[in-house]
Amino acid sequence: MEDNSVTDFITLLKYLFLGLLQGLTEPIPVSSSGHVEIAAYFFDLDIKGMSFAILVNTASLIAVLIIYREDIYRLVKNGLLYLRTKDQKAEADFRFIIYLVVATIPAGVIGVLFGDYLTGNIKTVGITLLITGVALWIIRNLRGKKNDATITLKDAIIVGLAQTVALIPGISRSGATIVAAMGLGMKQETALRFSFLMYIPVSVGSAILGFSDMLNDPDISTLAIPYAIAFISSLIASYFSLKWFMGIMARGNLKIFAFYCFIAGTLVLVFS
Repeated sequence: MEDNSVTDFITLLKYLFLGLLQGLTEPIPVSSSGHVEIAAYFFDLDIKGMSFAILVNTASLIAVLIIYREDIYRLVKNGLLYLRTKDQKAEADFRFIIYLVVATIPAGVIGVLFGDYLTGNIKTVGITLLITGVALWIIRNLRGKKNDATITLKDAIIVGLAQTVALIPGISRSGATIVAAMGLGMKQETALRFSFLMYIPVSVGSAILGFSDMLNDPDISTLAIPYAIAFISSLIASYFSLKWFMGIMARGNLKIFAFYCFIAGTLVLVFS
């Protein structure tokens, strides 16, 4: 009985760590899914199905909604205002919404059609972390001029295509979209805002599509408490990590994440 209690406690600690890791790495450009896969590998945890990923990503989604609530409210209000009155002051926000929708489509389509084939192993994650590091290094010193009102449909399509690259295990979603956005000349804060407002429909869509898988997960009842702990820890960590990353982006210190990806990717390849 005591051994089982110790085992259960260690399992809870592992899921607590996975939730914290997911939350800390979701906003920053280092691939949250890659880090969770690395940790699960070394923890010897076999996380089957999509239930865990859906839960912790939903927790990160809630954090994003809280932080960007004022932007979301403004976009919805002005979008509806433009539809009703064609108010020119609301046109920029309406266009921004359209661009977000357009940017979301490529990843949604590719994810639905080919999501089951976009898999990899721990070595894949190591390689893609190195690729992410190179991309971040290339754009580390860029200082764009485009703001929310001056981005174009072409920009939205390219950033949306970049998001599809993040379907490959180990490629950071925020990293791919921010690299593309800054490469297109967006300001850091605009690139960050566009990236995370894009995350909302993608995350909601993934949760809806994976809901039936979660209901049919045979482990969902036995792992309810570990999953709940991972959800709460991911929510809290995501909130503070995104707040921290917003400050990093404002100062333009992306090279620290490039260095991190180089080190983490190399260590994974050496020790896996």
